[in-house]
Amino acid sequence: MKLKSQPADFQVEELTDFRCADGPFAVYLLTKESLGTPEAVTAIERRWQLSRRAISYGGLKDKHAVTRQWLTIHRGPRRNLEQTHLSLMYQGQSPREFTPHDIAANRFRIVLRNLPEAQAQRILGLKDVLARDGVPNYFDDQRFGSLGHSGEFLAAPWCRGDYERTLWLAIAEPNPHDRPEDRAEKESLRTHWGDWLKCKAELPRSSRRSIVTFLCDHPTDFRRAVALLRQDLRSLYLAAFQSFLWNRIVADVLTERIDAARRFEVALDIARLPFFRELSDDERTALHGVTLPLPSARLHFEPDDPREALYSRVVRELAGVELRELRVKYPRDTFFSKGERAAVIVPQEFRAASGLDEMNARRHAVTLEFVLPRGAYATIVIKRLTGLLS
Repeated sequence: MKLKSQPADFQVEELTDFRCADGPFAVYLLTKESLGTPEAVTAIERRWQLSRRAISYGGLKDKHAVTRQWLTIHRGPRRNLEQTHLSLMYQGQSPREFTPHDIAANRFRIVLRNLPEAQAQRILGLKDVLARDGVPNYFDDQRFGSLGHSGEFLAAPWCRGDYERTLWLAIAEPNPHDRPEDRAEKESLRTHWGDWLKCKAELPRSSRRSIVTFLCDHPTDFRRAVALLRQDLRSLYLAAFQSFLWNRIVADVLTERIDAARRFEVALDIARLPFFRELSDDERTALHGVTLPLPSARLHFEPDDPREALYSRVVRELAGVELRELRVKYPRDTFFSKGERAAVIVPQEFRAASGLDEMNARRHAVTLEFVLPRGAYATIVIKRLTGLLS
C-alpha cells in the first residue's frame, strides 16, 4: 500500500465557523502543496516583511499534501499572495486572531494506492465497522518529529531540572529530519560540547550560535540557555511528550476495557499501540464519549477517581517524576497544556470507493473521504484500515 504517492492524494480542509467582520486582523485562506505550515508562514513573513508574532493560525497541516487552512495577520495587507507551492486569498477583516479553538473539524480526501484487489475490497468492507465503532484517538507520528535518535523526549530531563541534558537534546542531538546544515552544526556541538569558544568559532550565524555565544560568557548556566530556545519550539517539545504520555494512558485504558480477541497492535514509529477490530455493545457504550485529560502537574483528580493511579504510574514510568512534578519550573512562559481529549473518535461523513490505480498497473486504489474533529489524525484512521493487511 502506498500513501501520499503525490500531494493530491492527501487533501485536508479546515472547517470553521469563524466569520469576518470589521477589525484590525486580515483574514486569509491559505492553500499550500508540498510545504509545511511553519515553512509557509515563514515564506509569507519574508515576502511581506512581517513579524512572526503578527501571524496566527489554527493547526499544523501536513507537508506532503494539498491543504487549505485559515490564518490571520494583524494589520495585514488586504490583497492576495501567490507564489510557488502556496496561495493566500484575502477573505476580509476580523476583530480577533484565528486560533486552534476556531477549527471545528478537518475534512480529508485520501487515496491509498498500489493495492491488490483483495486488499482494496477488505478496506471497503471495513467502512460500516469504522463508521460504527470508530478508532482510538491517538496522536500519530507527525506529533513526534522533534524526537531525536536517542528516543529520549527533551521534556523529561527538563521536568527533572537537568537543563544541560535538555539543551543538548535541543541543539546537539541528531534527528532524522535534520537538513545537511543542521547535521553539520549538531556534529560540531557534540564534538566540542563544553568548549564554547571552539563551538562558536565553527558555527555559522544561527539560533544555535546565539545560545553558544551566551554560554561563552556563562559556561554552566544551562538553565538560562534553555530559555534562549525559541518559545514556539519549547512548547512543541512539551506537547510532544505530553502526547506520548496520553497515548500510553489511552492504550492502557483500551487494553483494560476491550477483550483481547478484538484487539490488535499497530506499530507507530516510537511505540506499538492497541487498536480494536470492532467493539461489543458494552465496550462501545463504555468507551464512546469518554474523554481523558492531558497529563500535567495542573491535573487534579477527585479522591476516589481511579484514573489518578493510572496517570501517576504512567508518568512515573515514562517521565521519571511524580504527576505533581510534571511541569517545567523555568522559563515560566512554557507549560504543559490543560484540556481533555476523546479516547475514541468516529469519523463522520465516511465514504470509500475503489477502482483501478492509474499510477500502478494491475493494482487498485481506494479513495476515502471523511471528517474528523480538531486534533484527530487521519493517518490513525488509515492505520486502522490497513493494520491487518498482509
